[in-house]
Amino acid sequence: MDTITSYIKPELLVLVPALYFIGTMLKSAQDVKDKYIPLILGACGIVLATAYVMASALPQAAASVIKALFTGITQGILCAGCSVYVNQLFKQHKKDE
Repeated sequence: MDTITSYIKPELLVLVPALYFIGTMLKSAQDVKDKYIPLILGACGIVLATAYVMASALPQAAASVIKALFTGITQGILCAGCSVYVNQLFKQHKKDE
């Protein structure tokens, strides 16, 4: 996991536990199927990371807007992936195998 987190901006690491808790709330919701939770977390991660990157960078030129969007999308995907990974670690740790 250290390898993955080395690619995530330190200020965006807070999204990993936030997305984990969003995922646990979605899991307890009766209307959301389990197979859609990673997709929803990915979308939430992308939106939140992109919002942070755009707000902190305040891009003005087209190239910097595209760079900020790319950064937000990739960071959001990485954070969501880490969140799902942490969830799986907890699940596997609870098993009696």
